[in-house]
Amino acid sequence: MSTEQEKIDAPPPRTAASPRPAWVTDELIGQWCAWVHRDETRPERGAVAPATAVAPYDLSPIAPVPACAPEDVESAAAAARAAQREWARTPIARRADIVLAFHDLLLQRQGQVLDLIQWETGKARYHAWQEVAQIAAIARHYARRTVKYLATRHVRGMVPGLTKVRELRVPKGVVGVVSPWNYPLYLGVGDVIPALLAGNAVVSKADSQAALTMLWTRALLAEAGLPADLWQIVAGDGAVVGTAVVDTVDFVCFTGSTATGRTVAERAARRLIGSSLELGGKNPLIVRADADIAAAAAGTVVAAFANTGQMCIHIERAYVHEKVYDAFRDEFVRATKALRLGQSYDYSADIGSLVSPAQLAAVEAHVDDAVAKGATVLAGGRARPDIGPLCYEPTILEGVTSEMAVCAVETFGPVISLYPYATDSEALRLANQGAYGLSASIWSKNTREAERMAGLIRSGSVNINDGAAAAAGSIEAGMGGMGDSGLGRRHGAEGILKYTESQTVAVQRIRPLGPSPKQPVESFVRRTNGQLALMRRLGVR
Repeated sequence: MSTEQEKIDAPPPRTAASPRPAWVTDELIGQWCAWVHRDETRPERGAVAPATAVAPYDLSPIAPVPACAPEDVESAAAAARAAQREWARTPIARRADIVLAFHDLLLQRQGQVLDLIQWETGKARYHAWQEVAQIAAIARHYARRTVKYLATRHVRGMVPGLTKVRELRVPKGVVGVVSPWNYPLYLGVGDVIPALLAGNAVVSKADSQAALTMLWTRALLAEAGLPADLWQIVAGDGAVVGTAVVDTVDFVCFTGSTATGRTVAERAARRLIGSSLELGGKNPLIVRADADIAAAAAGTVVAAFANTGQMCIHIERAYVHEKVYDAFRDEFVRATKALRLGQSYDYSADIGSLVSPAQLAAVEAHVDDAVAKGATVLAGGRARPDIGPLCYEPTILEGVTSEMAVCAVETFGPVISLYPYATDSEALRLANQGAYGLSASIWSKNTREAERMAGLIRSGSVNINDGAAAAAGSIEAGMGGMGDSGLGRRHGAEGILKYTESQTVAVQRIRPLGPSPKQPVESFVRRTNGQLALMRRLGVR
């Protein structure tokens, strides 16, 4: 590795005085943007203005990224489909080698992608690093387990001994991935890896706020050996480009709002293709009377304010038993006020910036509405333009009531509301309020009782004595939502099987099933009925 490359791979810490990382040159941006698919063979295609996001740290332009038109998406899907035919014949071991090579390169050059994630989203560096750690875990897991997950299954045939049956897993073909800005590496790439390992091609719609992170990753996978046309990236307006992706692929994986998720599901259903949707959440946390208060408070801080609260599984509602409410509240407020709010390219800040002026306005609207209607601010509750234009203090509200928007509507920011409760049954009733069901948390020293309660919460994941990370980080277990929080699962067996079709191959030995040409049908039916009765008596399934 050259000295210059070493400098790029491990860039030194920087302050936010100049948000664009020094190592990110116009030449590098041009190389990354070349991965955005454009159909240059169609001169009739109208010009589409490039999209330029703004850096949360100072609202300066990041970099223009080519924007696609629907015909670009069609062309990308066609190129991906052609590449997929050869990829499906590539041994799984070879696919896994490429993913593991990517894993190693990602860890070697994580300094680069951490800078890009921070530049594009404004999050704290530790929260950016969590994306790297999660993608590394996903890459290792599926590279090592794909053979087992996709193994041919031998099952009993209609007539044991005469009928041999195998159930195969075959790739869907072209998978569409539409991912959001809040986790541009984890959500942008974590669903792509199992889709590729299952033998599919992928067309990804990069979010306009964080496109460079995905494009950097695409270049890294190419360096690891992934064929050029196999993973296509398109960019541009979601309503135009995202819709075109759904209209051209064989399966769609979408992460985003519930409202958009419904549209995606409806459009996919009209084409009779499957979809996997991880959508919104208003996630609850329960602190039982026997909980370790210090641990529960520290865990709630992480669950509520990680990624500046811009996380689909973060906690927005905390229900605390009345016997320990005051103690928990005081400890939680103390721990929250100790958080370091900032924006820097090192690990000095605990909480980073919000991503956009619109996100800041949404957070301010929820807090201001709650305060105007009688809620009390225990911590935070204000923007901090002195730190950064989109910085907002981690905020704890008390006395929230049902007429306040923050009570039931997802805030998607560093805001949590505290509520006392008297009994476990009341806590469960409160936790199950609303149409969402993505993630939940229970804090208790009695883990057996907490597990019993977990089974009564309508939620895709329930963490006991942890806020959210324990379930999300357990890659062998599925992750997804119930109700308005979505359909399907990422991670685990379902996280790769959803990208395949089940194909049954049955081999009939000796002769076809049914009466022989010379056998009367009535005789065949009587004989078969006798065999069915015998199998019932013998307990044959």
